[in-house]
Amino acid sequence: MAKLTWDNNGERFYEVGVKQCALYVQAEGGTYPKGVAWNGITTVTESPSGAETTALYADDIKYLSMMSNEEFGATIEAYTYPDEFAVCDGSASLAKGVTIAQQPRKTFGLAYKTNLGNDVQGNDYGYKLHLIYGALAAPSEKGYTTINDSPEAITFSWAVTTTPVKVDGFKPTASLTIDSTKADATKLAELEAILFGDESAEARLPLPNEVAELMDVQEGN
Repeated sequence: MAKLTWDNNGERFYEVGVKQCALYVQAEGGTYPKGVAWNGITTVTESPSGAETTALYADDIKYLSMMSNEEFGATIEAYTYPDEFAVCDGSASLAKGVTIAQQPRKTFGLAYKTNLGNDVQGNDYGYKLHLIYGALAAPSEKGYTTINDSPEAITFSWAVTTTPVKVDGFKPTASLTIDSTKADATKLAELEAILFGDESAEARLPLPNEVAELMDVQEGN
């Protein structure tokens, strides 16, 4: 039996940053057939909620605890957004160069990466690939400020709620994360070719069941 040790070299891990965000507007049938690059992302804050316990009492004792369903939400902050996001933000084109607001909002998906670091390799240790499904963006305020001696770019922000999608053998989910330090590198590269596109196909967001089938590594492979 081995004695527990702490803070060994190479085992001081952390997560930092957000990059390579891609947007996928949902099509009819619940698929995400075309992805576009989302430049200017500064923050993605994941905000799970729910999963709260309710205590039930009987015979003068605590009988059991019931847990509510967990929901996944997020907040996106960015300096800009792709034109394709307009339909997700409740905007529509009235004429060339003319946009109107307060329109129906379309559901979308996201993919983005965060860096994994440790005390030896720094931020180059690895990364996590995050996939979000069934997202809806809520209206948010936009503050326009005069240019002064300390100018700042306007930051756009959206509160996001989600509707989970089916996953065979598990409860539905709206969030999926892949760790590059643990996943099969070849299969992860194949998945990223699907997510971000390549010479043979446009970028698209595969559903969790397809991701699971692709990333599954059989013994001997």
